Order: sequence, then structure tokens, then C-alpha cells
Amino acid sequence: MSKGEQSRRDFLSTVALGTIGAVGSAGVLASCSSADTVRIQNEPMTSLREQAPDGEVLKAGLVGCGGRGTGAAANFLDAGPNLEIVALGDTFQDQLDKCRSSLQAAKGIEIADENCFVGFDSYEKVINSDVDVVLFATPPHFRPMHVKAAIEAGKHVFQEKPVAVDPVGARMMMETTEKAKEKNLCMVSGTVRRYQKDYMETQRRVKNGAIGEVVGANIIRNGGALWWVERKPEWSDMEYMLRNWGNFSWLSGDHIVEMFIHELDVMSWYVGDHPDKAIGYGGRQQRISGDQFDQFSIVYEYPNGKKVHCATRQINGCDNGRKQIITGTKGYADASGSLYNHDGELIWEYPHPDDNDPDPTWKVHPPYVQEHVELVTAIRSGNYINDSEEQIKSTRIAMMGRMAAYTGQEISWEEVLNSDVRLGPETYEFGPVDGIAEKPPVVGTAPAPTERYA
Repeated sequence: MSKGEQSRRDFLSTVALGTIGAVGSAGVLASCSSADTVRIQNEPMTSLREQAPDGEVLKAGLVGCGGRGTGAAANFLDAGPNLEIVALGDTFQDQLDKCRSSLQAAKGIEIADENCFVGFDSYEKVINSDVDVVLFATPPHFRPMHVKAAIEAGKHVFQEKPVAVDPVGARMMMETTEKAKEKNLCMVSGTVRRYQKDYMETQRRVKNGAIGEVVGANIIRNGGALWWVERKPEWSDMEYMLRNWGNFSWLSGDHIVEMFIHELDVMSWYVGDHPDKAIGYGGRQQRISGDQFDQFSIVYEYPNGKKVHCATRQINGCDNGRKQIITGTKGYADASGSLYNHDGELIWEYPHPDDNDPDPTWKVHPPYVQEHVELVTAIRSGNYINDSEEQIKSTRIAMMGRMAAYTGQEISWEEVLNSDVRLGPETYEFGPVDGIAEKPPVVGTAPAPTERYA
């Protein structure tokens, strides 16, 4: 067995620590050949509620009281009438206190002392605190275990992305999703674009043939260096990693899973099915904390030979940008709201209204709120919603890219489905964490980041 084959086998099998045309009859647009921007006047099919319907009080608990969790709690409250946040849980007291104060200042709500829980078991206490819905925004390593407990307890779920960091967690999440369907418990995930009207309308038009058959895509998300937390002398390995979770692969899945999943989910939405295989590479040029990469370049190959190139980078001093370009036989789409022919001429653009536009038809509601509008609407109307399976697929696609880059080998979809890789320690307690070493930065040509985020 070669060294490369051994590395691949070790990684995969061990427990690791550390409607244009077609919609012309609807009065939308039969054809377009000029470069003029087209403002469509009829209402899009992808109408979304501005607010969830009224109903009996729905009580929610939040698990994970950092910035995103605090935001998710506020988003839930903004989704409609008679919604309450009644319980909070976090590993750290200071994080819970900040969230509690923020919600009191922004929303005028006070969470009772007896419903504020701290520690690794705080999620269980929130689930058992007479809530109807649980919002999960912890580091994603914990998502499969936490969501499983909520579904077993009969709670509806909002789960931030990604929904797992490793193949073992993804399988657990799939089992939980099936159980939720059996119990008629709603699940909504935080990858946002599928709840954003401009993205939804663009995808609808492509699906209806606006650019012909989709044959590939080019997906890019490049930005600056990630936030990081400098270790304090009194912190154990576990506390340091949890507070600096975005920089450790076992907690975040690496940034291709934790952040780039937004773009990969758009790719999956358009291309459909799942890739047969992936090959690519990545590296660590500037990152000064944690153990993960700061750059990836991956090619996914789909059935029928469709190929998608994906690249993401978190390095300072470079040009940044985000593109989700979907290529078809008759043209191409920018998934954020525009269609082009192969001469590069704009043939349709989402008519984003300005602040003074009185017509709400095309208004893009904040997707972070819209997710909760759809969740609450489904619970109150009985029109069941569960997007978890699609989010598991997108999470697995992200893992597939990470595994290809980490090993330097071609990774198949079947390997992602069946791998025994589990990232992270077996038990959760403050103290040493064996087998996950923090890697030093690699000195490169670009300047290392100077800002530190507490």
C-alpha cells in the first residue's frame, strides 16, 4: 500500500479527533435578446409571507447564546405575533448573560433565572423547560446530538447551518430527520438562500428553462481572515477550543463546511442530485489559530459528467468576492438575481425595489427572519415543513470537499455516506483534549492578520 493510500485509508476509516420561454404563457417573458434590464410586472410564484399567522403562544428555547444564537432568537420573535423566548442554554455563563441582556435591551423580554441553564447539559434542560420549539446555534459539532434529543422530546426545531461536521454526525442527523417526519415535527435550517425571494425567483426561472439545461457551475466565496480568540492562561484545552470554535475542524467542520455551505447549498439547489466524486486541494497560508485550512479549491463531478468548480478563501490582502454562476445550454445565471445569454447580455434581473417603492411584490425580506416565518407558519397552519434532508445533502457535499482537500485523493459520494470518521473527543468536560493540536501559521507572501477578535 502506498503512503497516499495509507493516508486516505486512515482518514476515511478511523475515528478522528482534532421561467423564461416555458413561462411565457404566464405573461412573464416569452423571449429576450437585448441587453436591457427587464422589470417584470406580474407577481412572482415565489411569494413569501411577511409574517406568520396569529395563533396560540409558541414558546421557544435557545441553545447556543453567541452572536448567531442571539440573532436567531430575535429573528424568531420578529416572525409573527404571540411568540416568546422563554429559556436559554449555553456552555458559558458570560455568553448566556450577554444574550439575556441583548434580548432584554432589544426586545424588552426578561428570561426567568430558573430557565437559564449553563453547562454541557444545558441543551437537555432547555428542551425540558416547557418549550414548543428549540433554536440551535451552538458550534455545529453538537448539532446532531442536540437535535436528536429535541426531536425525541417532541419539539419543533430551527437548526443553524451546518447540520453536522462529519459523516457519523450526518448519518445521525438523517435518522433524526426521518423520526421528525414520522412525528410531524417541523425542521427548518439556517442556510437562508432558499428563503430569500430574489434567489428563489431566479432558481424558479432556471428550473423552468430560462437558460436551458444546467450543465455546470462556478461557485466562489473569497473573504478576509476569520475571527479568532487568543487563549487565556486559565483556560483549559476544551474551554479554549469552544471559545475559538470557528478555527477548529472538530467544532466547525472547517470553513468549507461551516461557511461555504451557503454557496454549496445554492449549487446543490440548481444542479440537483448529488456529486459522484470530488477532487481538490487546500492549504494554510495565514491562519494563526486553530488547526484548519484557509483556502480550498474543489471540483465536483455529477452524473452525466456535469462538473462544478468551487473555491473559497479566508486570507487578508487579496481581492474578495462571492459568485454563484450557474451555466446552462442557452445562457447562465447569477443566482442572486440575474440571467444572461452566452454573449454576456443581461436578459432578466430581479427588480429589487428601492426604499421608497410602495410595491411590496418584489421586496426581499431578511432571510434570517423569513426562515422563522416559514417555520411558525407551518406549525400553526399544519402545512408541514422539513428542509433537513436537503441541508444534510449540502453538508455532506461540503464534507466531501474537505475530505478531498485534506487527503489529496478523489473522494466518492459513497465514501462520504459510509465513512466512520467522527471528529472530536468522545466526552465533553473541561480539561485537556488529546489528539487535536493547534497548528502554527505558515509564513506566506501576504501579511498575516493583525486584528484579534475577543
